[in-house]
Amino acid sequence: MNNFHELYRVAQLPIFQNRMYDTAEEARTCPKGDMLLVEDLRTGLVYNAAFRPELMVYDKCYQNEQACSRLFQQHLEKVACIIDQRIGREQIVEIGCGKGHFLETLLAKGFDINGFDPAYEGSNPRIQREYFAPGAIEKAKGLILRHVLEHIENPVNFLEQLKIANNNTGLIYIEVPCFDWICKNKAWFDVFYEHVNYFRITDFDRIFGEVIESGHFFGGQYIYAIAELASLRAPVINNNDRVKFPKNFTKEITTKKCQTIWGGASKGVIFSLLMERSGFPVEMVIDINPEKQGKFLPGTGLVVKSPEQGLAELQDGSTICVMNPLYLEEINNLSGNIFNCVGINDE
Repeated sequence: MNNFHELYRVAQLPIFQNRMYDTAEEARTCPKGDMLLVEDLRTGLVYNAAFRPELMVYDKCYQNEQACSRLFQQHLEKVACIIDQRIGREQIVEIGCGKGHFLETLLAKGFDINGFDPAYEGSNPRIQREYFAPGAIEKAKGLILRHVLEHIENPVNFLEQLKIANNNTGLIYIEVPCFDWICKNKAWFDVFYEHVNYFRITDFDRIFGEVIESGHFFGGQYIYAIAELASLRAPVINNNDRVKFPKNFTKEITTKKCQTIWGGASKGVIFSLLMERSGFPVEMVIDINPEKQGKFLPGTGLVVKSPEQGLAELQDGSTICVMNPLYLEEINNLSGNIFNCVGINDE
């Protein structure tokens, strides 16, 4: 008897939706893996049962920097405020700090913070190119885990390792995408191989005995929780809080016709790939991240163009499908308000 309930499956997604490629052919033939999204009938957690962790080797070609956007910078300011109010500024550690942008934001605000990420490429002496482990620091009052836990195959075991490494004490701030938002909006373009886990806010009430604060933000697309590390426990499914996954999750794929999209990150990669497989290929991808421009998207091999280059090739009034509707105002302003920019959920 299976210990899980199948929710959704899709074959051969790029294992890294944010890894950029130098040629279209290399991008089209990128490594791929299957998605078998399930609800665990013991823990209530949602994960990809077909995930293969040995495939996941991050390198310098991985580009997931969102701070190019003013809107996202405002989001980071909100996060910094929450951490300041609930955890404080002393003895903070960011786990999986990536390229270090958020850590440096907190440093500029006067936080005493160190970071750990084996893939870090910068020169900030506050960031160690290694995993956080016992003895790495004396003890942290607070750990920050932003958009990391969805990438970890065994998230509760990983949290247990962090708890042990921090002497079974301290607070932890966790931020992840919201699975309830994905289900409610039938956001099939928000299911990625790279994200092995999909969390609801109630998951953290089962994972921790003491949640100090939790909530939704970034238009409901993200959730966060601040919890006592010492209260970590094995989650148990609540049959009154089962996942409500829409049966017609991918129905709208065949009704969307988007020749130009704005957003060459995760949503744009999956959207363009599944649209191509359905016979409605995307023709142009625009993104403001200079590290993506001139590179090729995994799966489709579409080249990413800068706003200046892409918009110059469009006629006034052309429709641009914005992969994240939160950026509509920002994109309308950048494009001079002369195009028909529509949020992908409204298209």
